[in-house]
Amino acid sequence: MSTRWYPLYQKGNPQLRVFLPNFWMKVVKPQEVVPKNVVHFKVSNEMTEFDVRNYLTKIYKLPVAAVKVEMKNGNVVRSLKQHIIKEADYKMAYVTMDKEFEFTFPDIPDRPGMDLYEKSIEQNKKERAALQRKYEKRPGLPTWFAY
Repeated sequence: MSTRWYPLYQKGNPQLRVFLPNFWMKVVKPQEVVPKNVVHFKVSNEMTEFDVRNYLTKIYKLPVAAVKVEMKNGNVVRSLKQHIIKEADYKMAYVTMDKEFEFTFPDIPDRPGMDLYEKSIEQNKKERAALQRKYEKRPGLPTWFAY
């Protein structure tokens, strides 16, 4: 299943068409303890169990034993202004591989430059707190009004 428009078939060789699906899969770290041969994926909402199995076996050549797919509802979040916002629904795929297959979630090191990023976040928090202390005696008055 794809939403892309493909060129019409024309006689002659070679056919210059490549079929690319709109599917995507993202490995998700499980919240509970699972066996080594079970992998959790967040997948495109249009994917079925058959699509997940084909995707993993044909593209990545993984030994898939069973696939279960489940739709999850997005969280309902209340914003600061008391608006209710619902996050998008998503689909989870629970894939069981053959018994001899072992998957360990990769340990991804921190990216270089993250310490500078965290320092700038801390500095911005301090500046924001100082600005709030400066105007705490004037509730309801926007900060831009004082400049």
